[in-house]
Order: sequence, then C-alpha cells, then structure tokens
Amino acid sequence: MRFVRIYARVLGLLSQDRGTAWGLAFTALMVAGLHFMEPVLFGRVVDVLSAGQGSGTFQLLLVWGVVGLAGIGCNAAIALFADRMAHRNRLAVMHRYYQHVLTMPPAFHGDTQSGRLMKVMLVGADNLFHLWLSFFREHLVTALAAFLLLPLTLIMNWRLGLLLVALVVLFCAVAALVVSRTHKAQAEVEGLHTRLAGNAQDTLSNILVVQSFTRLEAESKLFGGIVRQVLERQFPVLNWWAVLSVLTRSASTLCVIAIFVMGAWLNGQGLATVGDVVSFMGFALLLISRLEGLVGFVARLVFQRPALEELFSVMDTKTTVPDRTNAVDLGRAVGEVAFEAVGFAYPGTAATLSGVSFKAEAGRSIALVGQTGAGKTTAMALLQRLWDPAAGRITIDGIDLRDMTLDSLRRNVGVVFQDSLLFNRTIRENLLVGRPGATQEEIEEACRMAEAHDFILRQPQGYDTVVGERGGALSGGQKQRLAIARALLKNPPVLILDEATSALDAATEARVQKALKALMAGRTTFIIAHRLSTIREADEILVFEAGQVVERGNFDDLVRKGEVFAELVRSQMPAPLALVA
Repeated sequence: MRFVRIYARVLGLLSQDRGTAWGLAFTALMVAGLHFMEPVLFGRVVDVLSAGQGSGTFQLLLVWGVVGLAGIGCNAAIALFADRMAHRNRLAVMHRYYQHVLTMPPAFHGDTQSGRLMKVMLVGADNLFHLWLSFFREHLVTALAAFLLLPLTLIMNWRLGLLLVALVVLFCAVAALVVSRTHKAQAEVEGLHTRLAGNAQDTLSNILVVQSFTRLEAESKLFGGIVRQVLERQFPVLNWWAVLSVLTRSASTLCVIAIFVMGAWLNGQGLATVGDVVSFMGFALLLISRLEGLVGFVARLVFQRPALEELFSVMDTKTTVPDRTNAVDLGRAVGEVAFEAVGFAYPGTAATLSGVSFKAEAGRSIALVGQTGAGKTTAMALLQRLWDPAAGRITIDGIDLRDMTLDSLRRNVGVVFQDSLLFNRTIRENLLVGRPGATQEEIEEACRMAEAHDFILRQPQGYDTVVGERGGALSGGQKQRLAIARALLKNPPVLILDEATSALDAATEARVQKALKALMAGRTTFIIAHRLSTIREADEILVFEAGQVVERGNFDDLVRKGEVFAELVRSQMPAPLALVA
C-alpha cells in the first residue's frame, strides 16, 4: 500500500495540469483501443482470404489504414503534450522544493548536509520527470490494454481469451515477486548514494583542511568504502532483475507457442477460425512486448522509490518557526526590543539561556559580552527568530516576535556576521541582497562609509566582479567591509553586529568604526564582542555567564565593580583598567 501511496502522490503533483493529464489518459485509451483493433482486423483479413472472399479485403484494409493513421496521430499528440507537461512540472517541483528548503530554520540545515539536499532535489526531480514521461507516453496505454481491453478478448473467443489472461497474470505475478524481493535492498542502496553525495560535498567544502592535513588518501579511502558498500548491495538487486529480464524475453515465444498449439486444436474442433488464432497471436505479441516495457518501468519505479521518498520527506518537513495564521506585518519598527524571562535549549542539550530579561530602548546600543558558549549569539539568533524561545518571549515595539510575519521581522533586523557570508555572484549583487531596489549612487555611498569603495574599484570589473564561492576571491577584511556595506544599504531599525570588525587590521578597523558609529546612530544596536576595546562607547553592556545575564551597566561602572566584566577586561586590556581604577 505504501508503494501505491507514493505513486498516487507522484501523479497528484500534476494537479495544476489536471486537464492535460486527463486529456492524455483519454488519448491513451483511444490508442489502446486502436491497438486492439489491429490484430482483430488482421484476423478478419485472414478469414476473408481463407474463404475466398477477396472483394471484402479492400474495405478491411482501408479500415486498417484509417486505424493506423489514427494511432499515429494519437501517439504524436501524447508525445508532444506529455513531454511539455513533464518538463513543466519537473521545474515546478524543483522550484517548490527550493522555496521550501530556503524557509527552513538553521536547526534543519544544521542536521542536513547541503550536498544531500542538492542530490535529493536533482535526483528526485529527474526521476519524477522520467516517470511522468514514460507513464503517459507508453505505459498508461499498456495498463489500459491489460486491464480494460484484455477482457474483450473473452468475447471474441473465451477459450483463447482465458489462456491469454492466464499468461498475462502469470507474467505480472513473476514481476511482483521480483519487486517484493528487491525494494528494501534498493532503499539501502539509495541511502548509500545519499551518503556519497553528502561525503563528497563535505570534503570539497573543506578542501583546504583536506590538503593541509594530508587527508587526500584517507578521504579517498572513505569514499571508496562507501562505493564498495553500494556495489555489495546493488549486485543482488541487479541479479533478480536480470532473471526477470530473461523471463520476459522468453515469455513472448512461450505465449505464441501456447496460443498456436491451443488455437490449432480449437480450429480442428471447429471452435476457432484461423483468423481467431492469428488475432490472438497478435494480441499475445503486442501485450507481451508492451508488458516487457512495463516491467522495465516497474523496475525503474523500484529503483526510484527511495529517491522519491527522500524528496517527499524533505518537502514534508515542517519548519520549527512557522508564521501564525493571524501574524501581522510589522511595517518599519521603531526599534524597542525586550527579552522577558527568555529560556532556550538546543535539542538534546542543557539550557543555553535561562531567565534572560532586559530592555533595549529604541536607538540605544547594547553590547553582549562573555566567554564562548555563554549565550550571547544564541540570544541574537532568537531575536532574528532563527529559533523560538522555550520559555518567556521577545518583543519588538511590544509585539511578540511570534505574532509578526517572519518577512516583516527580518526586514527590520540587519546583521553583520562574524564570518562574512557572500554569494558566488558579483559585488553589486551581494550588496543588493538586503535592498534590491537600491541605486548605484546609494550602493557607492554605503561602500564609502564601509571603507570598501576604493578596493572595489581596484577589482578587475569593479562592482561587477564575481567574488567566488563564499567570497574566496577577496581577503577577510574586504569581505567584512562588504558585509558592513550590505547592512548599511539595508538601513534596518535594529542592527546586530556579530564581531563585525574582527577580520580588519587596526588602521582599517578605525575607519570602519567611524562608519559603524554613523550606522548605529538612531538604531537599536546589539554588539556581540570578544574584543572589549570595541564596546567602550556602548550605552549598556550585558555580561553573559552560563546562559544568564549576571551583570549590566556601562563600561566604566562595570570595571569599577570589579567582578566578572572587570576580570574579562583585565585579561585583555590591563592599561585601561588601571586608568579607571
């Protein structure tokens, strides 16, 4: 039943092309009927010639010619429209899958390799395309002929009809046996193929680590080990299908012999004409040849099923941060942010945040400091609603983040990441990510403020220079300045600076800090910082420890207090501490 449900869903994906699909089904029924008529007409011609009634032959041949031409026209229509429908819906499924994966939160992407996601999309969409195409172009006709028109042979001659039905049933039973013996093994093979894709992507994305740690041979052996497992599990499946292939090739010969022997006996008893025997031999050859193709189609279904299940599994995955049905569009926020007794834990781990409460007035700058793992980055991830709090709530302008649409929330929050994330596109396209409608003048102004304009002009194609995968064609400082320019261009009311100047040299950092100061003016800004010299002018500093805010205040007050923050400052900048003391 699961097998049937999967392929019912495959056909259900054509719902937007419902009219075309039904039209193809009707045309396939016509083709099946026309194919049924050809052996009948052949038998009638033989009977007419055997009876010496040559005058009736011309009319039968004329009808036969009309039937043949009609079959050619129907097959041409099926080929044309099935091709277009399959291509159109393959791309539609890829688009739907792509949109769905983009909306999934980091929790999903953290657990799923990007190589696997790409493999699932491409292989699954290709399988759907070939399944739709071959089903409507060929195998729907076979199914209709076998299950609707085959019983009509009983009307012509029920004895030969029963023999033909019995042979077809036997043929299908053998195919079903092979399917039942191979589908589980093929699912294991497909899982190993997915591992191959994920392993290859993981290795290639860390090629510098592989080469610098001389992992070439080890990674190659790991890949080869998975390849061997694929072959070990694939060969038994191929053996079963080889046996079935031999049986199907011999089936047509056996069927013709069986019908000829029984037909000759019935003809001798006066229970069948020579034309009946010829017609049924034609039915046998036609059905068995088509059933051979259908068995190949079923074989592909078995091979494709695990990939289709993976595709549907990804598409059925629900986001952990869905929009509520009554979610509101925030518009442009004023920028007042509040954390109210917020608690959070990543799946399978201890609490990362516990009882975190603070309020950031619009336009103020808040620095978050603490040891690695203290909860700073997690708090800002919750502000972007990459996850939802397990306890408490977070508000912007008094509205719970869960009560506003994700799009409107993220339009109001700009981020400069610690690791500058750039697309393998031009500099201009990367800058326009947050504000697609920005003019060239606005782009250049943002880049000047971020100390990026001059180095961009030195690139081979200026703003049209492609930066490479993850910005590999640029230095760390250049990538960071582009990230700052991108945030400047977005012009959000709430800004998150995640170690925004960590990749810059001292001279460039001084210039960018001036730009950041201008950017922060009038915005609610959260600064995640390990380099404490960058947060001296923050309006308020929140000191995180073990997922809680243990201290708050401005820089000088916290140093005078002499507790957790003072210890952090002492470890980094003893001179300023002495000055304060």
